[in-house]
Amino acid sequence: MLSNALCIILTADMKSLVHIRAGEKLSLPPEEKEDILILRLAEIPSLIVALSGGADSAYLAWAAHRALGSRTLSVTALSPSFSSHDKRVVEEFVTRVAVRHEFIETHEMDNPAYRANQSDRCYFCKDELFSVLDCLAHSRGFAAVAYGVNADDTLDFRPGHRAATEHRVLAPLLDAGLAKSEIRMLSQRAGLPTWDRPASACLASRVPYGTEVTPERLALVERGEAALRALGFRQFRVRIHDNLARVEISPDEMPRAFSLEMAAAIAERLKSAGFAYVALDPQGYRQGSLNEALTPTAPLPKKAASGT
Repeated sequence: MLSNALCIILTADMKSLVHIRAGEKLSLPPEEKEDILILRLAEIPSLIVALSGGADSAYLAWAAHRALGSRTLSVTALSPSFSSHDKRVVEEFVTRVAVRHEFIETHEMDNPAYRANQSDRCYFCKDELFSVLDCLAHSRGFAAVAYGVNADDTLDFRPGHRAATEHRVLAPLLDAGLAKSEIRMLSQRAGLPTWDRPASACLASRVPYGTEVTPERLALVERGEAALRALGFRQFRVRIHDNLARVEISPDEMPRAFSLEMAAAIAERLKSAGFAYVALDPQGYRQGSLNEALTPTAPLPKKAASGT
């Protein structure tokens, strides 16, 4: 990560120098931020990248591969909260981009604190992930572990950041000052298939706080979201409330979803998936909607962290 000292880094045209002080918001063009990112990654002896398949982690995996070549390894954790759809996205990405990659297993479901699904659930998930990656890095001789948090993520409630800090996980995109829109633009420029992938999050993020996370509930959500995907929707969430599916659809897709014919099709498909009741949320998809139920007295982690 950038230190508190003044850093001197080459700009995009490699002819002038840019002075950047840590902690300052970078007001540079995205292309120059990318040059900063690549140069800083190249300084790391070797690196493991946590790859979920979302736009951010995929861009980081590409950048690390460009900077370090065979000295970087992208790793994807498999567990009941990681959908088969997301696994296919990762497989397609690593094949197309030709990054060095492995799947591993994590066992956050074995932790009662994770299954209890309080407001800091994401902390226990990321603690398990980074513990496994730490062990992998130690056994394989990698110098560090990194993940794809970006500059916009610090504005949201994300308990996983605390786990990353405790495990000393690097945050290269954040250090370079890259925002989500910039990452998408740079990903498109690099030809990455993930550049316009809709926002993604683990299946557990669909379960309201206080409701136990179980493999059965996660599988039900996965079937429900697969049904929506089959109907042609791109950005959505199936939030599970007992045996009711509360469906959030992105605002631009809502007119189609709320037509009588499509609403009936959604209800039929989700009931076939195992839900007893289906409700279309008139507010549509919004990141971290289950956080709306948190009260000021809810047990929040000491450091911010997860919009889902």
